[in-house]
Amino acid sequence: MTTTATAAYWEPLWAGGRRYRQLDGPENRLMYEHLGPGRGRPALDIGCGDGALARHLHHELGYRTTGIDISPSAVALAAAHDEGPALGPAWRCVDITTSDLTALPEPAYAVITCRLVYRWMEDKTAFLNRVRHLLVPGGTFWVVAEIAGRREDTDPLRGLGISPAEVETLTSGWSAVQAADLDVLRCYALHP
Repeated sequence: MTTTATAAYWEPLWAGGRRYRQLDGPENRLMYEHLGPGRGRPALDIGCGDGALARHLHHELGYRTTGIDISPSAVALAAAHDEGPALGPAWRCVDITTSDLTALPEPAYAVITCRLVYRWMEDKTAFLNRVRHLLVPGGTFWVVAEIAGRREDTDPLRGLGISPAEVETLTSGWSAVQAADLDVLRCYALHP
């Protein structure tokens, strides 16, 4: 059985041209409000996909960013956008749930982002423990997730949201939790 947390699931989607919800102005403003300027501090974007969020962190907010994804096609797509004179993010094909995290470019990160990825993690507690291990004291874990029940009953994507129990798992054990809503999405700034 193929699960949604594997490269076998995601690789054919990215390789086949599938694309996902793009960043927009309101979401970018919320990121700036909660993450602030990077000043060259390290950031990690988990499930970077086409790299839009990692590039925003890197070029717009000033973080030294690494984007990781389980899909080689997604990583290649992200890297293909870096054709300018400015040095872009580092890109790695990494499975956040099983890979050796010491192979990442930094031992710890000031900011870790996870946009539209948390829902797909099968063992959410283990995933959050790995994130906590990579987050510097005083850092921020930025999570963007769709919330269950926010779409119309007839919307074919209605089942994409995370449940109240999954929200509880996500937000438990942090010293500070801030949340902001964007249509069907909720953005979380979680602090150790």
